[in-house]
Formats: sequence, structure tokens, C-alpha cells
Amino acid sequence: MTHSSLPATPAPGSAIIGTGHYRPERVLTNIDLESIVETSDDWIRRRTGIEERHIAAESETVAQMATHAARAALEDAGIEPSEVTQVIVATCSDEERSPSAAGRVAQALGLSAPAAFDIGAACSGFSHALAVADQGIRAGASHTTLVIGAEKLSAKTDYTDRTTCILTADGAGAAVVQAATEPGIFPVVWGTVPDLVDAVTISPPSGCFSQNGRQVLGWALREAPGIAERVVAAAGLQMSDIDVFVPHQANLRMIEPLAAALDLREDAIVADDVTTSGSTSAATIPLAISRMREAGRLPAGATALLLGFGGGFSYAGQVVRLP
Repeated sequence: MTHSSLPATPAPGSAIIGTGHYRPERVLTNIDLESIVETSDDWIRRRTGIEERHIAAESETVAQMATHAARAALEDAGIEPSEVTQVIVATCSDEERSPSAAGRVAQALGLSAPAAFDIGAACSGFSHALAVADQGIRAGASHTTLVIGAEKLSAKTDYTDRTTCILTADGAGAAVVQAATEPGIFPVVWGTVPDLVDAVTISPPSGCFSQNGRQVLGWALREAPGIAERVVAAAGLQMSDIDVFVPHQANLRMIEPLAAALDLREDAIVADDVTTSGSTSAATIPLAISRMREAGRLPAGATALLLGFGGGFSYAGQVVRLP
């Protein structure tokens, strides 16, 4: 029996001990898009707040981006790959049906027989994966889990559709989650909205990303604040305890009113990574956290409220203590 397949010991909780991210080298600006589709820099900024987004090379895969982010997270956590007992990748854009992106990551990192699987919950995928990791550690199924959100949405984008191509981008974000004596990841609040199941799709025959932006915005402004309040209550906290709010980075014009609807402290930080990263679906939340930590914008040990929502139509959120 190899090290990674040895049963772990149930833990009272789990915590994020390191984060990492990866953004492809190519930058697609709003000015660049003006030459591709009928749009303008001013139009995009006013409606989305996005200035630029990163686009993967044609040969670059979801698993490769996930691996880059995972390596950065492991380095940040100060642990060796051999300590990892589980890999979970949240993605809705992987090129391969099998093997999973998680399996590819485990192979690339040279991990010894970890549990490895993907979660397909689109934009709320990372929060779903984080909840599964936390529950697995509490149950003794894992001790150290890599949780990764990674997407190559450019491969699923119709660049003649100006309502969607201005949003989508590529990248990956990762977190190392490890058993802890005190909970650093609090209970998840998750669910689906069956009436909106077709509001965000990547479906045949086009296989391209499509959404009813008006429906998504309406739901976010009407329902998401109440879900965020449930998430904070599930952690046994008040909204005034929240230092950082990290919602799905879909559109800054959606994030701003959502944050305003919550009773956050005046000095609470609201993630705005979407302005230079674009919308990377399952990768947006971990990408934003890692980049903000790297830039020194987040205090050590900050209490963060995470909330993802999108395709499916799924939502999930939890409060976490940042490293």
C-alpha cells in the first residue's frame, strides 16, 4: 500500500494553508476585441468593468494550467507533493472526457495514488470542490487536498457573439487544504435553481458558452444577498465579521451592487480581479484570492466570504479563514 492510499484520521476541521494561480501569457484587451467583433472599449468597460483577459495558447490545456496553479499553491503552503492525498479540479471546459483533469494533475506532479476527480458545477465549482475537500478531511478520507479551479473558456467561446466573448477568459487558481485542529473552512450553503438551468450553457450543437445575462443578473441581485447571509449564519458569524468578500468574478457591474446589498463593514475588501482576468468560471474565486494575497491586499488570517453561482444553475458558498 502506497503512502497516499493509507487511510487518514478524521479531523475536527480543515484549513486553507496555501494558494496559487496561473494566467496564460497572452493578453486580449478590449481594444483587441474591437478588431474581432462589433464592440468598443468604452462599451465593455461600462457594462462589465473588464479591461483585459488572459487567453491560453491553442496547445495549452486545462490540466496544464491547473498543474501550474497547484505547484504555486504547494510552494506557498511549504509542503511537498508527496503529502497530497486528494486532488479535486473544478472545471466545465476540460478538453478530455477521460482521464479527468485531476488525474492529469496528479500524474504531472508525480503524486502517489491520490484520490483524483473533477467537479462540473461551472462557476460555483470551486466552492463545491472546497466543501467536498473539507468534508472528506473531516471524515478521514484525506489529509491534504489540492482544490483547483481551472478553465479554458476561450475554446468554448463564439468570438462573433459580443455579449459573451467580452467576458470569457482562461486561467487557474488553487488552494492546499489540510486537516486542522480548528475549522478554517465553515459549512457550505449550496443548491440549484431548476427554473434557470438553461440560463448558462455550454451545449451542442455549437459547444460554445451562452448565457441569458438578464436572467443571471436578476437572480444575482434578487437572491444572492440572501444566500450570502445564510452562508455567514452557517459559520456562526455576523456580516460585520467578514474581512473579504470574494464572489464569482463574472462581471464587475454585478459584483458592485451585490456587495452593496450586504451589510459589510466599510473597510471590508471586495474582490475585483475580473477587471484584468475576465470571467474564468470555476477559476475566478481561487484566482482572485491568490492574486490578491500575492499583491499584499489581504491581511493574514482574514475571514473571507466566498460565493459562486452560474451554470446549472448552481450556487455554493462558505466562509473561510485565509492563510
